[in-house]
Amino acid sequence: MIRRIVVGASIAAAGWAGYYGIRRWWATWGVVPDEQTRPLPGDELLPDGTNLLTRGITIDAPPEAVWPWLVQMGFGRGGWYSYDQLDMKGTSADAIVPELQKIAVGETLPTHPDGGFEVRLVEPNRALAVYLDGEIVKGWQKKPAESISTKETPGLAMSGSFLGTASPQDFKIEWAWVLEPAGPGRTRLIERTRGWFGEGNAASKATMPMLGFGVFVMMRRQMLGIRDRAERLARLEGIEREVAVAVPMATGEGNGSAPKEVVAPAG
Repeated sequence: MIRRIVVGASIAAAGWAGYYGIRRWWATWGVVPDEQTRPLPGDELLPDGTNLLTRGITIDAPPEAVWPWLVQMGFGRGGWYSYDQLDMKGTSADAIVPELQKIAVGETLPTHPDGGFEVRLVEPNRALAVYLDGEIVKGWQKKPAESISTKETPGLAMSGSFLGTASPQDFKIEWAWVLEPAGPGRTRLIERTRGWFGEGNAASKATMPMLGFGVFVMMRRQMLGIRDRAERLARLEGIEREVAVAVPMATGEGNGSAPKEVVAPAG
C-alpha cells in the first residue's frame, strides 16, 4: 500500500511539474512587458474587450519585407504559416504571391470555405487587424464542421468541430498583426488577440482554457513561420544585390570604363 501511495504521489508530482512547466513556457514565450500592456493598432476595434494574448518575435528583415506575408494570409490563399494540417488544404506558401498582395477593409480573410474574419484595419507595412463575432458566424452559409470535407482536410474539420463546441455563441474577437521597426533591417512582429465572451455553456466554459492554449500554440508556430520566410527571402534578395554589384565591378561596367579586351598570347 505504501509503495502504491509513493508511486501515485510521484506520478501526481510529475504531472503537476509538467503542467506548471508548460504554463510557465506559455506565459513567457515571446513576451516583452511593454508590449503586453501598451495600446496597439486594432485595440479600438473592440474597446469593451480584454487582451487575451500578446506575443512578439524579432525578424531580421524590414517591415516592408514582412508585410507581403501578412497580406496573403488565409485559407485558400497563402495559408496561415502554422500547422497546415489543422487550418489549411495543402501547404502554406513559401513565396510571395503577386495576385494576393491586395487586401481591403470589409473583405473576408477566410478561415474555411464558407467564411472567416472580417478585415477591419489595413495600414500597409504597419498593421493588419481582423474581427469576428457570433453574428458573423451565423451569416456563414454552413457551419465549418459541416462544410469542410473530412477526407480532404481532416484536421481542419476536426478543429472546426471542436471550436463549435468550445466557443460561446455570444462572443467578439479581434486579432491584430503589428509591425514595428526594431533597428536597421529588423522588425518586431507583435500579434494580439482581444476578446469578449458571453455566458456560454458548460462545455464552452470547461474547454476555454484548452482553447486558449491551442490559440497560443498556433500563433507561436505562425510567428515562427512568418519570421523564417521573411528572413530567408531577405537573405536571398541580399545575395542578389551583392551579385548585381559585384558583376559590373568585375567586368569594369558601371564605372565608365569598358571591359578589358582579352588578348591571346602569341605563338
